[in-house]
Amino acid sequence: MTATADVLPARPDASLPAVWRWVGAALVCGSAVLLFALHVRPLAYLPLVVGIVVAWAADRVLGRDLLLIGTGMGIVSTIPLGADLSDASMLRFTIALGLAVVIPYVLSRHVLGDDVIRFPWRTGRRWTRTQWAYLIGVQAAGYLLLPYYFLSSGAYRNWPTVVEGQEVARLFVGVNAVGTWDELFFVCTVFALLRRHFPLWAANVLQAVVFVSFLWELGYREWGPLLTIPFALIQGFTFSLTKSLTYVLVVHLLFDAVVFMVLVHAHTPELFDIFVTAPARAG
Repeated sequence: MTATADVLPARPDASLPAVWRWVGAALVCGSAVLLFALHVRPLAYLPLVVGIVVAWAADRVLGRDLLLIGTGMGIVSTIPLGADLSDASMLRFTIALGLAVVIPYVLSRHVLGDDVIRFPWRTGRRWTRTQWAYLIGVQAAGYLLLPYYFLSSGAYRNWPTVVEGQEVARLFVGVNAVGTWDELFFVCTVFALLRRHFPLWAANVLQAVVFVSFLWELGYREWGPLLTIPFALIQGFTFSLTKSLTYVLVVHLLFDAVVFMVLVHAHTPELFDIFVTAPARAG
């Protein structure tokens, strides 16, 4: 599949000053802070809806694309996002997160006739030495930063205690499944739709607001945004450069492999006892 175009098309249907396009997008993406980080519902839906209406009045195509983003966000907001490894929670995550990707894609491709939302698994390009070096760098950064973050802040307590083999296996599946979904939704859907209308930096910042808000509710709290904000921005920028879902997904899952090992080690210290930056825990 081909990559998302970086050309910003003209919008002959715009009827309001261009500033309102920015206002609409900011309201829609900013509502994620209320939806997920602050959990102010149903008030959080007000800026989401207003943003779509304002954008639609300024630029019909942008309004449609923000409606797709808002639809996905709304679907995700129907379930609690706190980490939970129970059967019921994993089923809720599977259904809600799956629909949040599938419904915008189907509406965009088969109802609106667009092909902006794409999942470019194969680009036909070989990874460069820089890309391989970056993969190694991501692993090194995760190895050094994540143990200190989770253990010193106590953020690991935002995830269920994993001791038994079945619990560890469920955590592994959950971390990898959510990590995969992150790229399908935040990068291939939210970022791609925004990139159609805004410069790279703006689209990236807007998608990062949604991405980081989701991660906060998921459990990356305390001073976690100091890690998740750069990560979200870098992932968007990397996708823009490589045009490869496969590459950004490998980057993400390698990082999440360290997350998984740290969380297991935090609850069961004798497992994955390999982190030199892991501080001593009081309990």
